[in-house]
Amino acid sequence: MRLYADREAVLKPLPLSIDETLTLLGGADYVADRALATVLFLALKLKRPLFLEGEAGVGKTEIAKVLARSLGRELIRLQCYEGLDVAGAVYEWNYAGQMMAIRLAEAGGGVDRNALEADLFSERYLVRRPLLRSLEPAPEGPPVLLIDELDRTDEAFEAFLLEVLSDFQVTIPELGTVRAEHPPIVVITSNRTREIHDALKRRCLYHWVDFPDASRELKILKTRVPDASARLSREIVGFVQALRREELFKVPGVAETLDWASALVELDAVALDPALVSDTLGVLLKYQDDIQRMQGTRAKEMLDRVRSELRAAE
Repeated sequence: MRLYADREAVLKPLPLSIDETLTLLGGADYVADRALATVLFLALKLKRPLFLEGEAGVGKTEIAKVLARSLGRELIRLQCYEGLDVAGAVYEWNYAGQMMAIRLAEAGGGVDRNALEADLFSERYLVRRPLLRSLEPAPEGPPVLLIDELDRTDEAFEAFLLEVLSDFQVTIPELGTVRAEHPPIVVITSNRTREIHDALKRRCLYHWVDFPDASRELKILKTRVPDASARLSREIVGFVQALRREELFKVPGVAETLDWASALVELDAVALDPALVSDTLGVLLKYQDDIQRMQGTRAKEMLDRVRSELRAAE
């Protein structure tokens, strides 16, 4: 089954400049800075993988989704996890189907073992996983391959990826080498829970996706949660920006900002107040120690300071 970020999308040409790349992202409601647009344009132009590092929730994964939707390409996602191997990432054989074929052949008698073996290890029983699928031709053009949270895997899987990212090919011992006629658009993300080896990074263009400043985060919020009032939007962004300066176990990302804004809109809030902040911190913060630290008096002090800064800026 093919997965698209938007099934109504139509295949579009790649952007021809940095400005066109900014327009492409903006057309899908992704508010990017020029540095990101530049490295993305170069990755598309040079046909190099794009390696995105940054804190969780800053919009790394969304970039691949926006590309697929905006360019009308298939989105193929490889979600990484500890223990991921070739069977989960590239291919495996349909063992149940193979066993059934063997039993049926034996029941029929007169088994031609060579013919049976050739049939068992043919494409008929090949189960294609994301990396293999991304190398195969598609009528809508090369897909967008998202290798998400690579830092969750181990170094052995990283080493395997080198062949894929260098030559855009994989080897299946029973069938031979599968090589992409046109390489996929590759986006790799990492939350930097561990360092990725230099050998893999050298094959990519690199960009650190940082938390946005207040003005860009406000623009993102207005784009993604348009029902939030102007005052509420400014106070949300001011409060989240202040939280990121606190010594928390996990500071909120842009994803949490948008979730919090959506929740407050559902509660018919037009502005923040200390009680509302304390009651909804679980949408914004994901660790109980952080929530306890920011509840009550601390939330009121921060909100008062945010409002004072907003008034001074007006």
